[in-house]
Amino acid sequence: MTESLRRSGEYPQGDQQQSAYSGQPYEQSHEQPYTSSVDPEWPPPPAHQPTEQGGAPTGAPTTLLTEPVSPAAAPVPAAASRRRAKGPLALLAAVAIAAAAVGGGTAYAFQELTGNDTAASSSTSTSTGVVATSKKGTVAGVAEAVSPSIVEISATSNAGSSTGSGVVITTGGEIITNNHVISGASQIKVQLSNGKSYTATTVGTDSKKDLALIKLEDAPSGLTPATLGDSDAVKVGDEVVAIGSPEGLTGTVTSGIVSALDRDVTVSTDESQGQQQQQQGGGGSGQWPFEFGGQEFNGDTGSSKTTYKALQTDASLNPGNSGGALIDMNGNIVGINSAMYSAADASSSTAGSVGLGFAIPVNTVKADLDSLRSGGSDS
Repeated sequence: MTESLRRSGEYPQGDQQQSAYSGQPYEQSHEQPYTSSVDPEWPPPPAHQPTEQGGAPTGAPTTLLTEPVSPAAAPVPAAASRRRAKGPLALLAAVAIAAAAVGGGTAYAFQELTGNDTAASSSTSTSTGVVATSKKGTVAGVAEAVSPSIVEISATSNAGSSTGSGVVITTGGEIITNNHVISGASQIKVQLSNGKSYTATTVGTDSKKDLALIKLEDAPSGLTPATLGDSDAVKVGDEVVAIGSPEGLTGTVTSGIVSALDRDVTVSTDESQGQQQQQQGGGGSGQWPFEFGGQEFNGDTGSSKTTYKALQTDASLNPGNSGGALIDMNGNIVGINSAMYSAADASSSTAGSVGLGFAIPVNTVKADLDSLRSGGSDS
């Protein structure tokens, strides 16, 4: 009887390559259950060295097969299959993660390097990395990232002076604010977050939406435009941050939540109405009068008025916050603060914010920008 495996480590050569067990070439016979007394976990090696794909073994009468030819070939164990698949799957997962990271980083870099005199905007409120990764979801992170884009506006008119806020939306010095902040102004001064002041001119106004666009004269380089988000993605209960200049306190930061959506807020379109309130300080504590639910707040709105859909927030808003930003926790602008309720008698026990503030949705702002740049609907 001929042994198929010699204990000396030698193997049959030439015509003796056929197995003594099956009478078939070794490449076929080794796929059958191995019955030798030798440890089955260590099957005999091939009769000669395998060659690269497409090549043939040199000096061997039998051709090595790359696929099993016997229908009775033993299936590959599942564990082995999983071990083989693990490497490629892990590689694919790593490539996918890397691609996502590069994509996000590229988008952020593109946003930082472009936007010459154009508004920085995003399709959704969560698509941009405005806030530093280590501070995401924090009021401090939002304030640090967005405060450089918020300005204080001082408007002077024949009726007196008023103070409000604005949001820088382009590197060229375009600033969005409320119409009632600058309406009828003969002079507009803007103070940046770094304390420097510049003169601004009115580009366009839209009293029906209570929006205005102004632009800095001789705008400095290095302005930080805010990122305009997506107010349609905002939900009741979302955390928000408000930044503005209440009572002239530049860069004041408050926080809260979105209390309601699509509130019908009615405001005056008569510029003299608002100027009179601001000058006299009347029952409205110098705030722009508005109506909600059939009731008047902060004074008489007059006969000329308009209604728009607003976001309601309980973030503290006070006189001077008008025109400032309502911001989501990713650092995207979701609204322009426009109206806030103040108690009529403004006594020490009731003065200040009572958690009823309203903001013009940023999607309304974005839809109105082209018109404002052309002079607005009031031109």
